[in-house]
Amino acid sequence: MAKVPPIPLEEAQARLLALVEPLPIEHVDIEGALNRYLAEPLQARRTQPAADLSAMDGYAVTGDDLAGPWHVVGESAAGHPFTGTVASGQAVRISTGAILPAGAEAVILQEDLARDNHHIALTGEAPEPRHKHIRRCGLDFSEGLEVLVAGTRIGPAQAALAIAAGHKHLPVSRKPRIAVIDSGDELASDPETCEPHQIPASNGAMLMAMAGALPVEARRIGPVADTLEALMAAFDAAREADVIVTSGGASVGDHDLVRPALEAWGATIDFWRVAIKPGKPILVARRERTSGPQIVIGLPGNPVSSFVTAYHFLLPLLRRMLGARDALPMQIRTRLGAPVRANGGRREFLRGSWDGESVVPHTIQDSGALAALAASNVLIDRAAFAPEGSIGDEARVFLLQNGGIA
Repeated sequence: MAKVPPIPLEEAQARLLALVEPLPIEHVDIEGALNRYLAEPLQARRTQPAADLSAMDGYAVTGDDLAGPWHVVGESAAGHPFTGTVASGQAVRISTGAILPAGAEAVILQEDLARDNHHIALTGEAPEPRHKHIRRCGLDFSEGLEVLVAGTRIGPAQAALAIAAGHKHLPVSRKPRIAVIDSGDELASDPETCEPHQIPASNGAMLMAMAGALPVEARRIGPVADTLEALMAAFDAAREADVIVTSGGASVGDHDLVRPALEAWGATIDFWRVAIKPGKPILVARRERTSGPQIVIGLPGNPVSSFVTAYHFLLPLLRRMLGARDALPMQIRTRLGAPVRANGGRREFLRGSWDGESVVPHTIQDSGALAALAASNVLIDRAAFAPEGSIGDEARVFLLQNGGIA
């Protein structure tokens, strides 16, 4: 097998995302659209607020009569507007969110007034500027305005905005179907009966959890034996999936059979090996089908390598298929809270803990060390051949909250 030089992370991610487009659009109710991505721009079907409203509890008065006293002629409550017109010397009791009556141009706070039956008067200073406590019609948005761009993730605030804008259903991409296959003769499916020559099959559950943080339909296959026949049978069982993710068997050992199994199954290798640590032996392939292309991502078997490559490749791929505007994870800048050693020739992602002000790498960085990974909330991004880092030096990190979705 010819040795393939590893490619940079950004090039590999770009090549992966270029293999797919967002999946077909379907229209679902707001609840069903939560955590999915808007497939088309969303225009407001109504104006919000639809009329001038009071922002506080108080009394609505005319604009040329701010000294008082006033005669109270009625009330405007939320959902029950005052139907008359306010004249000079008159006031209407008004609640927060209620429509400003015709003729009124100011709201005087109730705590600035004294009321005696149907008469009110100021108790202190003159009222604040006449328009301060009024929410004008269209303050939030107007009918026809684009309120959400395509590719926006629908969270609680976006769902509320869509409803306020007059929408009951939203256009989103179909959920990707994903199959997770972990392979290796050493894997024990039951961690309670794991023999000394075995290790519990944790990668499949980990990858299912990472993918499950996005709106996908996922199934797990395996553990699968290290044979060409077993792998091809597993691929065939996953033939309806949009994405197949394997864990293990993607390197160059005698028992690393994912690549030959894929080629025998009819898939075309797009790239293999990326210049990162951990996770160098990642593989990406594509298989053409009448129902649309099928993408295969072969992840390394070491659990940390599998996690890091899933973070940088599987999750962005799923976001792209879901129609996300920003598929790649977001990076933030912070400061080192402890020294770090000089880096080698591959870009490295150290597991670390960030307290909001500085980041400290964990002592153990072995690609099989799950305890350090589970204790981490960031990946510290170290460039190839980066020099030693000192306390206070700038550091770039990727957040790991919510399975790497943050």
